[in-house]
Amino acid sequence: MTTSNSIYKFKSAINGILLMGIIILLLSSCYYDNEEELYPASNSTCDTSIVTYANKIAPILQQNCTNCHSGAAPSGNIDLTTYANVFAYAQDGSLYGSVSFNPNYKSMPQGAPKMSDCNIAAIRIWVDAGAPNN
Repeated sequence: MTTSNSIYKFKSAINGILLMGIIILLLSSCYYDNEEELYPASNSTCDTSIVTYANKIAPILQQNCTNCHSGAAPSGNIDLTTYANVFAYAQDGSLYGSVSFNPNYKSMPQGAPKMSDCNIAAIRIWVDAGAPNN
């Protein structure tokens, strides 16, 4: 019986070592995801303190809209290259409605992700202020 006791003790020791190894492996694979470390804030800030057509809106539209909406490109007859045209779309609500992906308007830019929250906020602030040119 001493041989079976030795085999039993040996098997118990091996099982204990395997169990401890599995526990250590499982515990070492767990870690705390820190949102700030995973998604660091960008160095750029969103400045919407002074929003006019000339200083904020025209550059946003040039970057995101006028490739299709310049009057020359097939754009559903929408030209966003002049203040007067953009002002009209700001006044009827379609400019902000489109860029904010409001379900009552056609989402723009079409077939692309939404503009940045900062750009959308700038457009909203500009429209709410009466769409000033300067």
